[in-house]
Amino acid sequence: MKSPIKSLLSQTAAYGLSSIIGRLIGYFLVPLYTRLFLTNEFGVYTELQAYVAFLLVILTYGMETGFFRFSENSDTNKNSVYSTILTAVFFTSLGFAFLIYSFSFQIADLIGYSKNPEYVLLLGLTVAIDSFSSIPFASLRLKRKAWKFVTIKLVNISVNVILNIFFLIILPKYFSSDNFFYRNIYNGIDVGYIFISYFITSIITLFLLIPEMSTAFKVFKFDFPLLKQILKYSIPLLFAGLAGMISENLDKVLIKYLLTIPAHIIDAPAYVMSELGIYGANVKIAVLMTLFIQAFRYAAEPFFFSYAKNADAKVMYAKVMKFFIIFGLSVFLGITLLIDFVKYIIDPSYHEGLKIVPVLLFGKIFFGIVFNLSIWYKLTNKTKYAVILAFVGAIVTIILNIILVPIFGYLGAAWAAFFAYFAMMLLSYYYGNKHYYIEYDLKNIFIYLIIALLIYFLNLLLRYLIDYYIILNILLLFSFFVFVLKKENFRLDTLKRNK
Repeated sequence: MKSPIKSLLSQTAAYGLSSIIGRLIGYFLVPLYTRLFLTNEFGVYTELQAYVAFLLVILTYGMETGFFRFSENSDTNKNSVYSTILTAVFFTSLGFAFLIYSFSFQIADLIGYSKNPEYVLLLGLTVAIDSFSSIPFASLRLKRKAWKFVTIKLVNISVNVILNIFFLIILPKYFSSDNFFYRNIYNGIDVGYIFISYFITSIITLFLLIPEMSTAFKVFKFDFPLLKQILKYSIPLLFAGLAGMISENLDKVLIKYLLTIPAHIIDAPAYVMSELGIYGANVKIAVLMTLFIQAFRYAAEPFFFSYAKNADAKVMYAKVMKFFIIFGLSVFLGITLLIDFVKYIIDPSYHEGLKIVPVLLFGKIFFGIVFNLSIWYKLTNKTKYAVILAFVGAIVTIILNIILVPIFGYLGAAWAAFFAYFAMMLLSYYYGNKHYYIEYDLKNIFIYLIIALLIYFLNLLLRYLIDYYIILNILLLFSFFVFVLKKENFRLDTLKRNK
């Protein structure tokens, strides 16, 4: 029998594989986008993707976590939970799709895209499909079908990349401008074709999930009283998720309204969208940390709920937290110490924004810690605290963006996100100690944090003093790994005995 930590690691590795391979494939698109589109055009993509993130939270309204929670409840039937949630999300997604189809022109006017209402329609329909698809994906996670999950995700990513290449490279290069299709349907390279690719990919993914959805309808049972219980648990998570999205994505919406325009700038709208594009492109580098957190989250959430019945649950959660921070710091150091290689993910015209990458990366570590700490309110059914925590983060984000962005530009937005996650982390730890105390290994966690920061600042100093500092940075990164292994006395080996 595998130890719990080893099982969690293997699940995280499986989900991580899809994320890592997917991101590696997907990251081909980032150099493509930043080389095909001007910074202001990439700003359009960045802003609209922020709206998508908000909509996904609204349309899933905490049902994924509710699905895990109630499926592990011995008083409920798993098939009934699955059928009820899947049906509810289907009708809310369908209703949203109808609203988008009916009012896409009005919405486009409202957010400043009156010339491109098709962007709103395409993204709105894609969000509706993806929201519904999230429940069968959650079912795969609950059943520990990690490799099936991985396969479908990789197909999703591969199809999206192929479609992007077709629309953005093949069509402009190999189709004659005299062709009827080219003249009357295809109108040249445009960010809209990114959204068309997303839409087609979502439809194909939904088709691949039909077998997983059919299991719910074979033993279909819509339980309205059960739905009310699930909603009571999940709706606070919706508000928490929305507030969390404010911390993570509101900056991409606010920047164009808060930036101070230099006096010499003639085309202010183009300048604003250009700054947003530079910010968004460098956020893509920091997404490498999000990738690790996402892989961990996919594996950890069902694991946390299933392991809660064990007597040593709190001890296990403390171990998971420590190892998460160790891996997170490793990712932080790996990216920042090797930034001279990593930066070529984006076009050199976007490199002026590299200064925000370390700030965003460390903020993401705090965000991952918040997710680890969240187990206390999820297990105790005190999800109202999720709302409190997330709204604190949202308020900090809004206030600091308003204060910092006019002064420091998009760097201010990066620091606003950093402090928002930091505030959420401190508050969650405080409440967790009161309601579900876990004895975390704070001493060693702080040691690892301090060592990682010392290595990072040493790197900043040496890059201006030593010609071959890249080699030294690799040695510094290796030294961190050695230090951790020695400090833990290779305790990973003891996991074999933790049955």
